[in-house]
Amino acid sequence: MNSGRIGYNNAAERRLVRVSIAMLALVTSLGCAPESTTHVDSRSVGTLEDVFALQERDDLNVVFILIDTLRADRISSYGYDRNTSPRIDALAESGVRFNRHLAQSSWTKCSMASMWTGLYPSRSGVLRSRHALPESALLPAEIFREAGYRTTGIFRNGWVARNFGFAQGFEMYMMPTTPKDLVVQSANDPASIAASDGDVIRAATGFLRSHSKDPFFLYLHLLDVHQYSSDDTSAVFGTTYSDIYDNSILWTDSMIGHLLDEIQNQGIRDRTIVVVASDHGEAFGEHDKDGHAYDVYGEVTQVPFLISFPFRLEKGIVVDSPSENVDIWPTLLELIGLSPLEDPDGTSLLPAVESAALGQPSPDEGTLNFAQLDHTWGRLDGEPDPIVSVTEDRWRLIYQSSESESQLFDKQVDPGEQVNVASEEPEIVSALTEQVETYLGRDKPPWPDEAVSVEIDEMELHQLRALGYGVQ
Repeated sequence: MNSGRIGYNNAAERRLVRVSIAMLALVTSLGCAPESTTHVDSRSVGTLEDVFALQERDDLNVVFILIDTLRADRISSYGYDRNTSPRIDALAESGVRFNRHLAQSSWTKCSMASMWTGLYPSRSGVLRSRHALPESALLPAEIFREAGYRTTGIFRNGWVARNFGFAQGFEMYMMPTTPKDLVVQSANDPASIAASDGDVIRAATGFLRSHSKDPFFLYLHLLDVHQYSSDDTSAVFGTTYSDIYDNSILWTDSMIGHLLDEIQNQGIRDRTIVVVASDHGEAFGEHDKDGHAYDVYGEVTQVPFLISFPFRLEKGIVVDSPSENVDIWPTLLELIGLSPLEDPDGTSLLPAVESAALGQPSPDEGTLNFAQLDHTWGRLDGEPDPIVSVTEDRWRLIYQSSESESQLFDKQVDPGEQVNVASEEPEIVSALTEQVETYLGRDKPPWPDEAVSVEIDEMELHQLRALGYGVQ
């Protein structure tokens, strides 16, 4: 199978090593393997009024779980016919699920910069491999810390490392490692990713046991889905790349289950908001490519977003109106009554949540949604070559500055974006192209400094290449 990106096949060949590490790390860390038992939800029943009353509370915790490379249509609650995500689905069934959610890029650093700042890539300025957020950027962790929360981030993807500006506001910001006696690492592959998401959960468990009495913001960035890692008990769907991807989702779901059980065991579930999101999806040949960070088609930009409250709703809320990752933090900060981001492009989704719960039309229909990738993001030199998608109602335009013609898809009849109807709808193409040009010329970010460029040392380059990225 031709992956189209450096390291993908090597990653597959290293899978057995990572599977052993992941399984041993989780068993050692948590004292048990993933289970398929039924878990009791002890939360009381809440209402829509309780959702909007959360901003009046001063005892809330927020656990923000970012599952790297998770596309929405591989989750059962988003309509997938395989049972890949029972614990995530349970959160959705008693909380809020956003059904048409879009990431701002198909590459982690660009996407995460937009998520944390609420700015589209054209304004965040984080578009290339050496770009970093400046210190003057305001991030959610800074808002939490200013409000008196304990703030901790535990991550495994080097694209969100401290040197790229993502640690701002976190008291502790760490990349966990596997215990030395569990590390199996090839001498020919010194930059392989040895730790697993089990190590993230182990570190998070330690944090919860130390800080359960303090209001906290805990960010967990999981990577095993990106790495196609799982253990033998969750490898139930087959052996193709697509099957292995599903196996890794089930494995990651089981680890999220361990985290949720720990939150409940600590007696803090009734004051903890749990959020699940993703930075981008993954392609399996839908547009002749596998992997991600090549384009902005739906398979790499349609991602899950759900919110689970300190109480359970008798009937979960499904928001069918469009939403984006730039909307996540405007929504969460308003939900818990904290100060907003600075001049974000995203907006709070709470009005859409209310409309969905009441069965009323969404107030956001007809809005524009954008995703962007610089086609030359991994190169040191070369002119920018932006690929931009703009979505308005049923139409989605894919624009690339280096191509003479854009692609237009009618999402209403062609959700998989397989039939280009640009030649049949020239007026729509013209109108949406004008929107893209306006988007690319938008104002600079609201902080004094633009994105900065940082040096990446050789070890960091090796680690990023081990993730499968062809960084030059």
